[in-house]
This record gives sequence, structure tokens and C-alpha cells, in this order.
Amino acid sequence: MSKVYRAHDRKLGRVVCLKILDKEKTAKFEARFPGLHRPMEGAVCASLRHRNVVQTFEYGLTKQSEQYLVMEFIEGLGFNFLIETQSPHLKGKRVEFLSQLATGLEYVHQQGYLHRDICPRNAMVSQEGVLKIIDFGLAIPYRPEFCKPGNRTGTPNYLAPELIKRTNTDHRVDLFALGVTAYECFTNQLPWERSQSLQTLMSHMNSPGKNPRLFCPELDDDVVAFLTKAIERDPNKRFQHAAAFRDALKALPRQDY
Repeated sequence: MSKVYRAHDRKLGRVVCLKILDKEKTAKFEARFPGLHRPMEGAVCASLRHRNVVQTFEYGLTKQSEQYLVMEFIEGLGFNFLIETQSPHLKGKRVEFLSQLATGLEYVHQQGYLHRDICPRNAMVSQEGVLKIIDFGLAIPYRPEFCKPGNRTGTPNYLAPELIKRTNTDHRVDLFALGVTAYECFTNQLPWERSQSLQTLMSHMNSPGKNPRLFCPELDDDVVAFLTKAIERDPNKRFQHAAAFRDALKALPRQDY
């Protein structure tokens, strides 16, 4: 969807992150909302000011009419890298990082947006241990007209069943993706086999996720129950809000995972 550069802001004298969106891919995504005005990604990002959301300094159009964003440059590592490599930085910090992710997501929802692409690769952890949600390229206003059936977007392995089945959606699609992210963070595996096609993904979404103990036999009962609820296929059975997800996470007897 875009190219991202490390750049130097000569006016302000600082290193920044410069994101330039691909015009054709952006237009193709916008076409999924015929007759609706979806705000530019830069406008969405610039309106968000939270410790757990990447900060956007400015946005606009290049001379080639490409959308661009100038954002804070995060000195740190991708959350996906920490998980995939089982980095020492993750040890004893899973609950803390996931709590920060839930807090950032709660704020995004409160501001009237759905992220629609929550997953480990869309979060970064700074050198100070602050997790920040990044990449709002698929974000939409949280309004009924944007949540109608048919718009299936996001990273396939984190898509909620209601998205795959093209039914009405709400903020709980982000909660499902958050749950799959938590499952992966604790087990280093996905609850369903990694999918290469939507047909295969459909079959995975029609069966319960794997018991986390298949991958981590040492997990406490409370953690297993938490992860199982977090990836519930029925939106009414999973966590209803990011705050409830975070509170349940922080209520786990052990916080040293």
C-alpha cells in the first residue's frame, strides 16, 4: 500500500518517518466505499494523540498527487519481530505489551475509528518499552455506512469470522484481531493454520481455534481461558471492548509471562 522511508526534517532538525502511499492501491481501496467520503489516512492519524499510537506531524499530497505522512521515527523493534524470534525483550513483558496495545486500541475506538488491521506487524515497541500502534492504511470511520457487509479487508490470518462471511461488522473485529495477536504472543503460533486462500481461511473460521496448550503445555488455566475467549468466533462471546480485554489480562494471577 505504501513505501516508508527514514528521513531528516531539515526545518525541525530531526529524524522522521516518511510514508508515501501508492496511488493505484489507495484508489482501489477507496473504491470499496462507493459514495462514501473516507478521510485520508493522514487526517485520521493526525487527529490521534496517544502514548500508544504513532504520532503524525503532518500530511498532504506530493507533487505527483501521492498522499504522504510525516510521523515520529520509532527507535525500536516490531512487535512481530519480538514474537517471531521469541526475543529476550518479550520475556516477562507479554502482559504489559498486550495491555498497551489494548489501551491504544481503546483510544482509537473512542475517537470514532476502527483500525481494521490489528496484528503484530502493525505495532512497534520503542527502546523505552512503549508499544505504539502503527499503519492506519485500512482504518475507517466507525459509522454504520462503513460497517455494512461486503468489505473484507485486513491481514487474512487475523480477520474476524464476520468479516470473512461478509456480514455486518463493528469494533469487535478489532477485538478478534487483538485476541489472535495475544494468542500468537503467548504461544508463538496461530490458533488456525496459516492460510493461503480465503476458501481455506473459511474452513478455519468454522472450527474452534486450537487449544493453546498444544503449543505451550505450561500455560496456566487462567491464561488458556483468557486466550480462548479472546479468539471466540461468535462476537457476542469474545471480549466486548478493548478495556475489558486489558482488564482481564491484568487480572491474570501471573504477570511474569
